[in-house]
Amino acid sequence: MNDPASVLGWMRAREESMAALLDELVRAESPSLVPGSERAGLDVLSGLLSSLGYRTRLVNGGGPNHLLAHPPGRRRRGRQLLLGHVDTVWPLGTADGMQARQNGRFYGPGAYDMKGGLVQLVFALTALHELALEPKLTPVVFVNSDEEVGSAHSARYIRLLARGAARAFVLEPPAGPAGMLKTARKGVERFEIVVTGRAAHAGTNPEEGASAILELSRLVEQLFGLNDPDRGVTVNVGTIDGGLRANVVAPQASALVDVRAPTEAVADDVAHSIRSLRPRQPGTTVTVRSDLGRPPMPATERNRSLFRSARRLASELGLEVDEAPLVGGASDANFTSSLTATLDGLGALGDGAHSPDEHVVVSALPERAALLALLLLEDAPQNP
Repeated sequence: MNDPASVLGWMRAREESMAALLDELVRAESPSLVPGSERAGLDVLSGLLSSLGYRTRLVNGGGPNHLLAHPPGRRRRGRQLLLGHVDTVWPLGTADGMQARQNGRFYGPGAYDMKGGLVQLVFALTALHELALEPKLTPVVFVNSDEEVGSAHSARYIRLLARGAARAFVLEPPAGPAGMLKTARKGVERFEIVVTGRAAHAGTNPEEGASAILELSRLVEQLFGLNDPDRGVTVNVGTIDGGLRANVVAPQASALVDVRAPTEAVADDVAHSIRSLRPRQPGTTVTVRSDLGRPPMPATERNRSLFRSARRLASELGLEVDEAPLVGGASDANFTSSLTATLDGLGALGDGAHSPDEHVVVSALPERAALLALLLLEDAPQNP
């Protein structure tokens, strides 16, 4: 039972079990911003992995809990990392009105992003266990609970695990309805632009004031002017805030800015332009603060080599997978790619991430889980 057809047959016989686990995980709602909500889903995953003989424990980086699991003992040829997240963007109580199964689709908050991928992870490892298929590289599982809010607490664990791994498989949703795999993602950096002016009465002595709002409006236009599709740069002023009252010249205003760039060099160039912003209006000052969310993930040769392996194995399963073009959204693969060969987008087929239409194609769960199982059985990559 070690040929691709047998692995796929094993998976297809368990399609309803996969759907049942997806239902359980979706009902275990786990919004990123509700402390402790992650425990129910992590406990389900921990119990299933423990039944396979994995050693599991919760780790905490000063924030929510994350799950780390690995088989007992060590293999001489090293480790491979399986990476996912249990947190979602949805508030508690969403599942009651959104969860449904119809026309071969499973709808629910977080089903596509990315609890369907966690189902595939569990069943891939279960298949290897029950079919007595031994990976040459030890699978190490890490499921975090803060991915949707930037992985601020879990990033150090992810980097540490990636440094010691021969490769990383990330169970985020694929690109598009065809299920394209991801070898490259843009990086994300967030900026806060703070303008300080001078307050004055808007009716009696406005000339003595310096409007921070007026100055910020000029800067906003400059910021949007940094968008450069030819270089893959997107700059978005997402929120603005400022002022005291309608009859007061605004002494302060601020904007939050999202920047996406494909390489570190391009990201540095855009960041330099933003930090070089200067006020035009006398009496105003500009302060720029920044926070690097995730570094760029370029399509390295070792990432593309993993994709070629996935395409070959998919063909053996009677499936087709393509390589996605550069992806604008970031994931925890952005952290692992500079440290080890990384393939992202191995999660469930579906659509509607972060929308009321979020869903998973149930019949594709066995196929994608079978592909992951075969990838785990591959020899260690020869990283350039």
